[in-house]
Amino acid sequence: MLVRHLGLKPYAEVMALQSEIVQRRAARQAPDTLLLAQHPSLYTRGAASRRRPACRLPYPLRTVNREGGLFFYGPGQLAGYPVFDLRGRGLTLDSYERSLEGVIIEALLDIGVKAIRHRGEAGLCAAGKRLVFIGVAVENGISSHGFAINVDGDLAPLRLITPQRGLEWTSLQELLGHPPDELAVARSVAEAFLRYF
Repeated sequence: MLVRHLGLKPYAEVMALQSEIVQRRAARQAPDTLLLAQHPSLYTRGAASRRRPACRLPYPLRTVNREGGLFFYGPGQLAGYPVFDLRGRGLTLDSYERSLEGVIIEALLDIGVKAIRHRGEAGLCAAGKRLVFIGVAVENGISSHGFAINVDGDLAPLRLITPQRGLEWTSLQELLGHPPDELAVARSVAEAFLRYF
């Protein structure tokens, strides 16, 4: 498996790279790959979601072909995009989502945060708040899209799209009481993926 840390890159640029790797992976011309990045601020909405924001959003909204509803990406988050051949690993969409959650739980334990699954929904919580978003897609057995971990970014844009009765969002900074090193978080995630995938 190959891990690439891209730094701060526009969402569209990373999606174009991911699409290229998906096509190359499907043709067996590339290994399983994990892209890690941060993005300038924007909102995304899963293609199947009809949910519209209850208020005017302060950043652009883009519809994408992943599971899930509205989500915010921005600086201070670690976004991960695994491009894996799930057929070769014997994984379905559901078992893949559970595998992602398990690997991220292990990675977060390594930096001192205990995360748990969120009551039947994709994603992880810690201290009773949402910490990790997971929204994936699978086409012809190859995974795309992925996850985002709130490291130390502004949570206000996420709070704008939290349902009234939904869990509030938190970050590793809030949970640890200090800003974590984003590169250390990325390294922990990469190492966990390399161990388990």
